[in-house]
Amino acid sequence: MLSTLELRNIIESGFLPLRCQCTVAQDQSLTIKVFDQAREGSDFTFTGIKPQQLNSSRAISNLIAGLRADLKGQPLNEVRHQGERI
Repeated sequence: MLSTLELRNIIESGFLPLRCQCTVAQDQSLTIKVFDQAREGSDFTFTGIKPQQLNSSRAISNLIAGLRADLKGQPLNEVRHQGERI
């Protein structure tokens, strides 16, 4: 399994050229925020991602692709919770 630092870097890089911030909560779940570069504040916040489920490059790729698809269809400042998506 990848370290949290490596996982965060891969996820944040997956959203380029958008600015993305991946943080770790107290319960060790990940929160991903994608920011609009033209304004302050995040456009999209996704919480409750369990890093244990991101145990392969395919799982990470599927997460990023799914979040990018959700980002295109969501109103600004939408907060989403993962649940059992992966």
